[in-house]
Amino acid sequence: MMTSVKLSSIGQIAVTVRDLERAKTFYRDTLGVPFLFEAPGMLFFQAGDVRLMLGLPENERQQFASVLYFRVDDINGAYHELKGKGVPFTHEPRLIHRGPSSDLWLAFFTDPDGNTMALMGEVARRD
Repeated sequence: MMTSVKLSSIGQIAVTVRDLERAKTFYRDTLGVPFLFEAPGMLFFQAGDVRLMLGLPENERQQFASVLYFRVDDINGAYHELKGKGVPFTHEPRLIHRGPSSDLWLAFFTDPDGNTMALMGEVARRD
C-alpha cells in the first residue's frame, strides 16, 4: 500500500551567490537576517521558520533563479531603511492584491549577485 506524501512547509531555500563574504555582509549586516553558521562554500541564515542557504555555484554555467520574499510588519519603513543603506530597489512598495481583510504589498530589490528579493507586507484593510 502506497502512502500519500503531503508537503506543507519550506524548511530551507538555497540561493546561489558568487562571493560568500560579500553575501554574508549583505544578508547579515545590511538586511539583518540572523546568521547561523557556515560550511565549506555555504552560509546558513535563519529567516523566520525557514533556513536560508547561500552557496557558491557548482559550475560556471549555473543559473541564478530563486526569489526570496521577506515578510515585514512595516513595508514602507523597511523600504526606506534598507534604501538608506544602499539596497538597490527596482521600485517603491506597491499594492499587488486587495484581499477581504488585508492588502499585499511588495517591493523588489537585488542582492550583490543580482538575485531578486522582495519585501512583502500584509497591510490590514481599514475600509
